[in-house]
Amino acid sequence: MAWFTNDFNAFFKDLAKNNNKEWFDANRKRYEASVKKPFEDFVAEAIKQVARHDKNVRIEPKEAIFRINKDIRFSKDKTPYKLNKSAIISAAGRKDHSTPGIYFELGPESVKFYGGAYEPDKEQLEKIRTAILRDPKGFRKTIEDKAFTALFAGVSGEKNKVLPAEFKGAVAKEPLIANKQFYVAAERPTKLVADPKLMEHLMEHYLAMRPFNMWLASAMK
Repeated sequence: MAWFTNDFNAFFKDLAKNNNKEWFDANRKRYEASVKKPFEDFVAEAIKQVARHDKNVRIEPKEAIFRINKDIRFSKDKTPYKLNKSAIISAAGRKDHSTPGIYFELGPESVKFYGGAYEPDKEQLEKIRTAILRDPKGFRKTIEDKAFTALFAGVSGEKNKVLPAEFKGAVAKEPLIANKQFYVAAERPTKLVADPKLMEHLMEHYLAMRPFNMWLASAMK
């Protein structure tokens, strides 16, 4: 049995054409029945399955799920609603984007899975770089594993053009040390939303990224 009906994506397609509060309020019951409630159920089960592998994950769905309302304060696009549902399952949930976990978006444009440390702070970034410097082989092992490379193209993230002196010499051997973000991403077809095996796909991606997540978490301690 699928977690979501076809109306999950259909709702967002209709919302894209009517992205305003009046339409959303008129279709709120549809949103709650086809999108909000099944997504909460899906996230609750995903948390349980992730927690079997990471006992530090003890969050509730409300701590993982992002609001559908957009923050439009500094955006040129003033449409009020996102066109997908998203959540992050980690020990910290959505309040800390530096804690490694699995972030996912479901919608009519695509299904996306992300992992790693998206927003490490200055101290955490220094610790990650120092760990790479001390254990380059261990770092490489996590991102060259067959399960990892089968699902992810590599590690992404913005880079610093200027590095602290202690890391400058290491860039030639390990270019990723210049990163100030360390995350992985995979995009899958939108038809996966209504696929009965959606949870299996999510867990496959989670387990493939887990060694990388664990390495980052250990580095940032």
